[in-house]
Amino acid sequence: MRFNTLVASALYSTAFLAGHAFADEIDDALGDDATSSVAESATSSSVSKPTFTPSTINAPFFEQFTDDWDSRWAASHAKKQNDKSTEEEWAYVGQWAAEEPHVLKGIEGDKGLVVKNPAAHHAISAKFNKAIDNRGETLVVQYEVKLQNGLECGGAYMKLLQDNKKLHAEEFSNASPYVIMFGPDKCGSTNKVHFIFKHKNPKTGEYEEKHLKSPPVARIVKTTTLYTLIVNPDQTFEIRIDGEKVKDGSLLEDFSPAVNPEKEINDPKDEKPSDWVDEARIVDPEATKPEDWDEDAPFEIIDEEATKPNDWLEDEPTMIPDPEAEKPEDWDDEEDGDWIPPTVPNPKCDEVSGCGKWEPPMKKNPNYKGKWTAPLIDNPAYKGVWAPRKIANPDYFEDTTPANFEPMGAIGFEIWTMQSDILFDNIYIGHSIKDADQLKSQTFDIKQPLEKKEEEATAPKPAEKPKSPLDLNFMEDPLHYVREKLDLFITIARKDPVQAIRFVPEVAGGLGVLAVTVLALLVGIFSMSGSSPPTQVKEAAQRVKEAALDAKDQVAEGASTGAESVKAEVNKRTTRSSAAAAAAEEE
Repeated sequence: MRFNTLVASALYSTAFLAGHAFADEIDDALGDDATSSVAESATSSSVSKPTFTPSTINAPFFEQFTDDWDSRWAASHAKKQNDKSTEEEWAYVGQWAAEEPHVLKGIEGDKGLVVKNPAAHHAISAKFNKAIDNRGETLVVQYEVKLQNGLECGGAYMKLLQDNKKLHAEEFSNASPYVIMFGPDKCGSTNKVHFIFKHKNPKTGEYEEKHLKSPPVARIVKTTTLYTLIVNPDQTFEIRIDGEKVKDGSLLEDFSPAVNPEKEINDPKDEKPSDWVDEARIVDPEATKPEDWDEDAPFEIIDEEATKPNDWLEDEPTMIPDPEAEKPEDWDDEEDGDWIPPTVPNPKCDEVSGCGKWEPPMKKNPNYKGKWTAPLIDNPAYKGVWAPRKIANPDYFEDTTPANFEPMGAIGFEIWTMQSDILFDNIYIGHSIKDADQLKSQTFDIKQPLEKKEEEATAPKPAEKPKSPLDLNFMEDPLHYVREKLDLFITIARKDPVQAIRFVPEVAGGLGVLAVTVLALLVGIFSMSGSSPPTQVKEAAQRVKEAALDAKDQVAEGASTGAESVKAEVNKRTTRSSAAAAAAEEE
C-alpha cells in the first residue's frame, strides 16, 4: 500500500511539473487562436451577395444570358475544316449551357454561357437583329471571361462574323468568314489577348488577317476578367483589361502584315552581276611574316625571379587525415579492407604562404606572339552591298480608313480548350464607351471585389517556415516539442551542462523529477521489505535533492546569459530544419 502511494505521488509530481511548464502555451492556444478562428469564420459567412438584376442598357447587341438565351444562340453541328496536310476531321461535339458559376460566385442568379466539356471543340453563335456597321463610328466590344478551372491550353476569344447570306448558325465553323477576332488565348508559352481583323485588298478582292504585333498578356485567374476593345474612327485602338488600358496604337502602324503595302518593291528580275565584289576588306597579298616572329613561343613561362616565401612549410602536407573522423562501427577490415580516414586541408597551411614542395609560379611570356596571320586591308575592288533595283509596286494601294470594317452579322465562339467551365457573360457590342463603362459599373465592378474577397477567405494558408526550438508550441505537436527540446538539451549539454540547464530548464526539471521518482521507488521497495534503506541510497537521494535545488537557482540566475551562449547552436538547428523542409517541398 505504501509502495502504491509513493508511485502515485511521483507520477502526480511529474504531471504537475509538465503542466506548469506548458500552462501558458495551453492558455494561448485555447484563447487567442480560438477567438481569432471564430472571428474569421463569422466574417467570411457574413459576406452578403447581391441578386442579379438585368441591365436596361440598349446596344446593337447585348447579352446577359437570361432564361431565354437559347432563343438567340445556336450550337454548331458542322465539322471543323482542316488543312490538306491531314485527313482527320473534328466535329464540334462540345456542349454549352447557361448557368451560374460554381467557383467564386459574385452575384446570385447571374448566369453566363459555359463551356461544358474539356478537350473538345466547341462552336456556338448568335445572329444580330441588324448588321452592325461601324463606318464613321466608334466600335466597342466588351465581355467577361471567367476561367473557373483555370486555363492551361485553350482559347476564350470571340469572333464577330461577316454579314452574308451564308451565315447559318448550324454551319458555323473555323472556316466561317469573320471580321474581328478578340480575346484571350493560352497554350504553353503562348499567352496573349488576340486582336486580329480581316482586311480586304481593294485590288485583288482577297482578305488578309492583320495581327496585332505586340498583344497584351491574358489574365489567367479564376475571378472574372473584363476584356474591352475600342476602335476609333481615327484608326486608333485601345485594349482594356478590367477597365485598365493595357495596349493602344494605330491600325495603320501596329499590325502585321501592314494594311498598306510598300510603294516600291525589289525588281524580281534584277540579278547581281557575276563580277560584283561585295567584300569590303581582304587579306593583304603583299604581307609577309617577320623573321623574328616565333610561333612556337609559349604563352606562359616560369618566373625565374620568384623566390620561395620565408614562411613556406615544405615538410607539411597540404592535406592531412581528418583528426575527428572515426572508423564506422560496422566496418569489417576483412570485407571492407583497411579503413583509411578521409583527408582535410592542413590547418597549418592556412596561416602561411603555402605547404608542400615549392615551385616557382608561371608568368606571361613577353615574347609570345602566337600564330602569324596576314593583316586585312581595304579591298580596292569593293563596290558595296548589292541590292536589286526598286520598281513601282504593281499591287500598291492606300487604305487610310481600315477601321471602317465590313458589316458584322453575328457573334460566335469557336474554340478548343483542355479546361471546361469557361464562362462568358455581359457581352456588349456597340458604339458607346459610356454605355460599356456603365455596364461595367453595374456588373463587373460589383462581382469581382466579392469574388476576390471570397478567394482570399477560402485560400489555404501558406505553410509556415520551420520554427526554432525556442518558438515551438507544446499544443501544436507535443511529441515534436518534447523531441526537439530534449535533442537541444543533449546537444548543449555535451559542450556545457550548466548552460544546458539554464537554457532548457524544462528538460532539466523533468530529468530531476525522474531521478527523484526512481530514488523514491527504491526507498519504497526497501520500506516494504521491512528493512531501512542503505546509507548509499539515502546519500544519493540527498545529493539529487541538492542538485535539483542548485539547478533551480542557476536557471533563475543565468537564463539570459545562457540564451546568448547557445544562440549559435539554435541557429544551426533551425538552418538544418529549414533545409529539410525545403527538400521535402521539392519532393
